[in-house]
Amino acid sequence: MARITLDDVTKRFGDEGESIIAVDDVSLEMKDGEFMVFVGPSGSGKSTLMRIVAGLETQSEGDVLIDDTVVNQLGPRARDIAMVFQNYALYPNMTVEENMSFGLKMSTEMPEDEIEETVTSTAEMMGISDLLDNKPGELSGGQQQRVALGRAIVRDPNVFLMDEPLSNLDAKLRTEMRTEINRLQHDLGVTTLYVTHDQTEAMTMGDRLVVLNYGELQQVGTPLECFYRPANRFVAGFIGSPSMNFFGRKVEDDTLQCDGFEYELTEPMRESVGDHKRVELGIRPEDVELHDSPVDGNDFEVVVDVVEPMGSIAYVYCRAAGQESDETFVVEADGKRAISEDQSFYAHIPPMDAHLFDVVTGETIHQRELDGDLGVTADEREQSADVSPNS
Repeated sequence: MARITLDDVTKRFGDEGESIIAVDDVSLEMKDGEFMVFVGPSGSGKSTLMRIVAGLETQSEGDVLIDDTVVNQLGPRARDIAMVFQNYALYPNMTVEENMSFGLKMSTEMPEDEIEETVTSTAEMMGISDLLDNKPGELSGGQQQRVALGRAIVRDPNVFLMDEPLSNLDAKLRTEMRTEINRLQHDLGVTTLYVTHDQTEAMTMGDRLVVLNYGELQQVGTPLECFYRPANRFVAGFIGSPSMNFFGRKVEDDTLQCDGFEYELTEPMRESVGDHKRVELGIRPEDVELHDSPVDGNDFEVVVDVVEPMGSIAYVYCRAAGQESDETFVVEADGKRAISEDQSFYAHIPPMDAHLFDVVTGETIHQRELDGDLGVTADEREQSADVSPNS
């Protein structure tokens, strides 16, 4: 097990005059035994950053430390890191047993009988002991993924690096493998860096999330902190599915002017807004309420555009009755509630559940009210607070 530190890491591609910044001045620390997830859209720099940790890419600036040792000049083998890739990277001409033992034979002086014992016990743990004589072409996607994980586990590394390892699997198998990887990481206690663009994977697997966009660090925090206390508009819109709804652009006389309705700000909101004039209100779909009649003066009439039944819940896409654009917002409703297209309701946005963001900077200027600290430590709050929001 190991602690990983990234100290002002920057990665540029191309010539000095026309370089592309893939990773922009990222600093963070992974704790010993922590499961940390790098999450962000395509092009956010998450895979590049993981490859820098692995030693497959060399950073342009900054340092990578494993425990207290700077490893900038060390290759992947010397860093004692095991990787699991999206395409499994199994040797097609080798059996499962040969694939799992190959790394040990090439990089260690472990006796043959000990290698065999290690591979056998790992295969039993992974539930693939009956497949040791098969070749990858004879295996399903889930079985190949287990072999790839087993090959990494037998090396007993200080760090696991996993680059979107579940993206080639179907939805049901992804769910099963998420649980499997979580269990393995908990049992083995190995520091794990996991890269994904899938928010569900990020939210369900990580001890902490590292949210990236265009190579810039947006927020570091627990999944619940990133969901309920987003550092900026990007994090608020990216974490969560369906994503957060956003309304308004301008504040006049303590009222947020939105397309098709007005929203009077509460006293705590007005204090947060201060001198900010261009402001957006953010509210998650599960916090918007649909009523047959107004609940308060901020409620506004909406027309249902599309209903997506999901079983126990339904996603209801609505637009304000008086709005000029065709944009919709989404409401999470009870799946048993009868809601049809073109039906009219009044939308209620509880102020205690709303966020406010500065339109120009993307900075969060007002957070929703919450009880408790979401299990976030003081150190994690301090690290998250030190990140400069960028949208």
